[in-house]
Amino acid sequence: MADLSIEFAGIKSPNPFWLASAPPANTGDQVMRAFDAGWGGAVWKTLGDPIVNTSSRFGGIDYGPMKMMGLNNIELITDRPLEVNLREIREVKKRYPNHAVIASLMTQTKEDWKVLIRRVEDAGCDGLELNFGCPHGMCERGMGSSVGQEPRLAEEITSWAREYAKTPVLVKLTANTGDIVEIAEAVVRGGAHGLSLINTIKSIIGVDLDRLVPLPRVGNAATNGGYCGPAVKPIALQMVAALAREKSIGVPISGIGGIGDWRDAAEFIALGSTSVQVCTAVMHYGFRIVRDMIDGLSSYLDAQGMKSVNELRGRAVGAYKEWGDLDLNYQVVAAIDSQTCIGCQLCVVACNDGAHQCIFTGREEKARPTHAHTVGLAKPPSPFPIGAIAGDRVPWVDEPECVGCNLCQLVCPVTGCITMREVPSDSVDSWNDRVRDGRDRIPGGIHE
Repeated sequence: MADLSIEFAGIKSPNPFWLASAPPANTGDQVMRAFDAGWGGAVWKTLGDPIVNTSSRFGGIDYGPMKMMGLNNIELITDRPLEVNLREIREVKKRYPNHAVIASLMTQTKEDWKVLIRRVEDAGCDGLELNFGCPHGMCERGMGSSVGQEPRLAEEITSWAREYAKTPVLVKLTANTGDIVEIAEAVVRGGAHGLSLINTIKSIIGVDLDRLVPLPRVGNAATNGGYCGPAVKPIALQMVAALAREKSIGVPISGIGGIGDWRDAAEFIALGSTSVQVCTAVMHYGFRIVRDMIDGLSSYLDAQGMKSVNELRGRAVGAYKEWGDLDLNYQVVAAIDSQTCIGCQLCVVACNDGAHQCIFTGREEKARPTHAHTVGLAKPPSPFPIGAIAGDRVPWVDEPECVGCNLCQLVCPVTGCITMREVPSDSVDSWNDRVRDGRDRIPGGIHE
């Protein structure tokens, strides 16, 4: 069985699965139950001066049968006295000395940071996470994402933390910024030992159309909140990968955003994360999900012949390139399996209305659209495919016109029915190659 233990900027953890700083890590009782369930670490719900929260603070988006595809929250940092939290941190570390306990922090003045860091470190935490990401409430008070959107300020406050801290300093970054690399470079210059990203995304989850008030509704008003859950995973993956490939960063990354199972975790790790943090999935399904995460990741590593999760880290980063470096000669075309096709013809509609008009039905030749690159009629395959389920309703692909966009495969409700078949090519040619060689002029431009 593969070794899942990690070391993050000197912080040791029995596995890469950490609770994110959020409601599931609000109390010592929760964190200890999480550790009993199998979680390797926890980032404590953000500490600072206690706040007052609203009642009615979460909102969700469902998609089809999937509940809480996206979660919006307007909850702020801890509403409990600091000393109560510190007492519980001490108890957790006493009972679970081999698990990672990170204290998330948010405050204002340099003196505040000095005192807060001293007190949480005295409680026995393994590291600090500076919350520069919260996009609601606290940013209105000059904290959270208002810091994370200003590189100079973020660098300065990070340097304060490094000046006072004896434990590793992580910085949690906001996704609400134009350039994640710029802010990451700033906090690394400030001395950050590691980065956590992404924090939630500034959002309004919806509108109550009866009352005409945004959601979640607080009386007769609402505010923007932080968006998280499965819907934000693609955004988080891109930002993690963007930092992992930058030589100027060079510190470990804790990946956050839509992680709900072992596959999600493996993707974040392959794109450069050392640890992964989970919030929404725990709020939805409970601490127990970590067992499937551990078992699934272990089995995957074993199947790949990897003896440690550290062998997976960053393995996909090299394949993340700029668009101009992609191979323009690479081509795939859609192939429809007549034996599993159910004849719903969603692929026909999607291709005709939303893509490139190259999927047809029926035995007769079809007129190609006027913008087609290929001359003449589209010819059905011979012999004509007769499906085991769909009969003669099986669609067929006009391969000379198929651009390999993948849309038909994405909308098909039958797993494996539509596959994308590679067309062999003898050479590689990127847009940057064309620019370098002076071959980048395409006929039909604005001056022709």
